[in-house]
Amino acid sequence: MPLDKGIYNVYTGIMNSAVINIKTEPATKKQAQDVAREMGLSLSSIINAYLKRLVRTKKIEIDLQEKPSKYLINAMRQAEKDLKEGKASPTFDNAEDAIKWLNDPKAKYQNGDRV
Repeated sequence: MPLDKGIYNVYTGIMNSAVINIKTEPATKKQAQDVAREMGLSLSSIINAYLKRLVRTKKIEIDLQEKPSKYLINAMRQAEKDLKEGKASPTFDNAEDAIKWLNDPKAKYQNGDRV
């Protein structure tokens, strides 16, 4: 029996598991290991739980809990400020009226300012 075949039999016989090789950035792997460790789990146990859920639900659910960039935060603040100052378009019941307003050179915001 070749040596690698014997090692494979011993490994699979003891572990009763399959190996999945994935490629990821080293920093991502390290960060994931750190998060898993903080949760008191191994990265393998988290991946196994995810795979079992995938099989059970046949759904892929990813929640990145991303934080908005500084640019987006500033844009949202500006939009809120503009809305409070009435620098907002009127509301429309249909797309045609909205497009007509956008193309109107005399269009005004809710506060009366010109667009």
